[in-house]
This record gives sequence, structure tokens and C-alpha cells, in this order.
Amino acid sequence: NIPILGNFTLAIIVLVGSGVYFTFKLSFVQIKYFKKSIKLLSEKNASKIGISQLASFFLSTAMRVGPGNITGATGAIAVGGPGALFWMWLSAFFGMATAFIEGTLAQIFKEKNNDEFNGGLPYYGKKLLNNSIIVGIFLSVLYILYALCCLPAQGFNVVTAIGTITGIITNSTIEFSDNFYIIISLIIIILTTIIVFGGIKKVTKVTNKLVPIMAIIYCITVLLLIIFNLNLIPYFFESVFGGAFKPKAIFGGAFGIALAQGVKRGLMSNEAGQGTITMPAAASYSKHPVEQGFISSLGVFLDTIIICTLTGFIVVMGKGFDIPSRIETFYSVDNLQKYNMSVEFLTTDTLEPFVKILLTFCFALFAYTCLLGMISFSEIAGSRITKNNAFKNFIRILCIFVATFGILSNIAGLHLENLWAFSDLGNIIIVYFNIPLLYIGLKYVVKSLEHYEKNDDTKFTSKSINIDKLEYWDNI
Repeated sequence: NIPILGNFTLAIIVLVGSGVYFTFKLSFVQIKYFKKSIKLLSEKNASKIGISQLASFFLSTAMRVGPGNITGATGAIAVGGPGALFWMWLSAFFGMATAFIEGTLAQIFKEKNNDEFNGGLPYYGKKLLNNSIIVGIFLSVLYILYALCCLPAQGFNVVTAIGTITGIITNSTIEFSDNFYIIISLIIIILTTIIVFGGIKKVTKVTNKLVPIMAIIYCITVLLLIIFNLNLIPYFFESVFGGAFKPKAIFGGAFGIALAQGVKRGLMSNEAGQGTITMPAAASYSKHPVEQGFISSLGVFLDTIIICTLTGFIVVMGKGFDIPSRIETFYSVDNLQKYNMSVEFLTTDTLEPFVKILLTFCFALFAYTCLLGMISFSEIAGSRITKNNAFKNFIRILCIFVATFGILSNIAGLHLENLWAFSDLGNIIIVYFNIPLLYIGLKYVVKSLEHYEKNDDTKFTSKSINIDKLEYWDNI
């Protein structure tokens, strides 16, 4: 019953504390190189090996920006109040430093495999722990298990979102047992199989197209809703900053509840510190390892400071928790319905169906790109175990099968909450293994940053960070 801290799980405390420590240790690198990270996205891939940094950014965003950016952020505000959004911002700021370390380590210890780069958590974990093959295999299996825990919920969300859109268009409710869901499920399964069996570059081509579409549509739609409701802007900021320290009684009235909800959702959404976004960081071609660290840091900014904040605007300005006649209904439905109720309050009867279709379409893409990312990253993790094509295909089939389980759960009328429980388990377990590795690898990240800041045109090699051997950087 420790005040404030008693509302946190140990995993969240570890993530927040580490983010704060890394921020000061790296002299606020997330601020210092923010402009540089944006500039890097415009640079073309100077090599035929790997993917561009922009493609890596889109691929990582496909994983980071998921349904949790809508339902998770909505739930955090519903439980902790608008003030949770403030703590979400703060946790993301410190999480950017953690993501910088992950992205840099992924680049330092990446390996070349034909015309692709493989790397990430299993690779830097192996190297940091005495080049132990057993460690590499264990972390690969750990990531694959994490993905298997999360895939069912993503499959579930894709199908329900498509069903919701169809229901809005036809002005009807489609039952889960309807043949419509069976047909849609088959199409999704077949389409996913075709994409993931095309390999990481095929998945990258898809995410390069889908991520900008979903981000642009979501941002423009929400911004238009905000413009149409400019009179509620003062209410939004008053609610967020006031609620951050003095939540209303309906949210428990305790400062620690808003703090815990905001921090938890911010970190679980952008995945900083989990090692789960390190595979695309390693897959890109970079002139220097820390440049990918800048890109990884920017990904956290996009996920939480932009996407989750836009969700926050809708939920807070929708006032579902602040108008007596709407409170009971607001708290009787799930988070996606809470979100849609807020949208209804901010638009007109004429525009409401169109706006809901656009936002639900984004929700479907959030879930689907996340699903593709998890399968692809599992394939990369599996390559740490063996580069045998048969094993790679086995991983793909296993992931598709588990995602199908989530889709079938929808048709069977089961509850999403049960699937999210698996996701939470996967998230918490992987944090405990990744964070210690970041502390072990921090000295190499610091030396890499120092080498970059010297800007003396010396080539980055293992000697730059005083380590025995770097498979890729020592051979270019």
C-alpha cells in the first residue's frame, strides 16, 4: 500500500525509472537530435542491402501504432481521468531515450544475411551476454512467444472493425455467426499468408503504403473534429492539466490513479523498453548506429505524443464522463464504444456515419499492420535460432494459425478482454529480460554517441566502442 507506487506494477516502475535514468545519462538525446531524426527520414537508402530508414520507421510504426492507441488511451482516460493524458506524455518523453538505446544497440549488433539485415533483441542479447548462443536462442523464443500472446487480439480487432464499418454502411447489426464474418475472416487469412510469405521486404512494401494512409486519415479526421469544436479546446487543456494532479471523484479522486493509468498506457502503447520494436531498427541501412537510435526515438513521439493525444482530444472533448445524463451509458460499454460515443458528441448527425467509418477504418489498419509486424519480427527472431528456410516457414505458419485463433474467437462470440490478458502477460515478461540488457549495453551506446558527435569522418568499427568484434561494421 505504498502511496502512488502501490498503483504500479513492477514492470512499469522499471520502465519509467530506466527512461528517466537514460534521459539524464544521454544528456536529453531525444531533444538534442529531434530535428536530425526528422531529416534522416528523407534520406534514400544508399545501399542495396537492407531497407531505408523511412521504411524502417513505417515498419516499426506498424507495430507501435495499434488498436491500443484508440481503445487503450480511451480506457486510461475513462479510469484515470483526463489527467492520465499528461502522464502519458511524460512517460513517452522519457521512453524516447529508452527507444534510442534499443535502436542503437540493434544497429551495432546487426548481422548481414544475403541482401537483408537481421538483428534486434535476440542478437544484441546474445552479444552482450558473452556471445552466448543459448541466450540468443532463448530471447528468440521469448519474442516469438510474446508475438503469439499478442496476435489473437490483433486478428480479433481487424475482423470486428470491418464488421463495424459494414454495419454503419448498411445501417444494420451484423451478428458474429453471420456468414459475412466467415468470408471476411478467410480473406484476411489468405491475404496475410500471401504477404508474410513474401518476406520482410514484401511486408515492408505493404506497411510503406498502409502506415502513411492510416496516420494521415486519422490525424486529418481528428484535427477536423477539433477545428469544428474549437470552443472545447480550453476545456480540454483545463481537464488534462487540472486532472493530472487533482482528479475528480468519479475517477477515484486519487492523484496516483491518473498517474498510473497514464504512465502504463503510454509505455505499453509505444513499447519503449520492451525490445519488441528492435527488429525493424536492425533491418535498415544506416551510416552510423546512433542514427537509427534517433529514428526509434521519433517513433515513440509519433505513437504517444501525436496519435494517443489525438485520441485523447476526442475522448476528453466528448465529455462522456462529465455530463450526468451520459455517464451511466459511457461506463456501461467497452472502450471502443466509449470512443465512438465521444465522436458522436463532436459531430453532426449527417457527418457522424462518415466520420465513424474513417476512424474505424484506421482502427482496422492499426490492428492489421500490427499483426503483420509481429509475424515479420517473429521471423527475424527465428533466424537467430537457425537460418533454415523450413524453420522460417514454420514460424510464419504458426503465427498465422494463432492469429486465426483470434479471428475465430470473434466468430465464436468470445470476449476480447480474455485475449488482451495474453497480450499483457507477453508485454510484462519481455520487459524483465530486455531492460537489464539495455543497462549492460548502455556503455556501448554512450561511446557510439560520442563517436558520432566527434564528427571527424572516422569509420565506425568495433574499436570505436572498445569491443572485440562487430560482424557488420568491421567488414564494410
